[in-house]
Amino acid sequence: MPITTIVISVLILVLIGAVPAWPHSRSWGYGPSGIVGVVLVVLMVLLLMGRL
Repeated sequence: MPITTIVISVLILVLIGAVPAWPHSRSWGYGPSGIVGVVLVVLMVLLLMGRL
């Protein structure tokens, strides 16, 4: 169970880092944060269903 907590925490940090608010990521658009957000939602659903 602790490894899933670590993975979800890292994904949340990556999601925050991929938001196009910083100068280095403005040209990326919302693609990276959208992809990471979808992965995070899928992992949360799997965790809540007990399959992870």
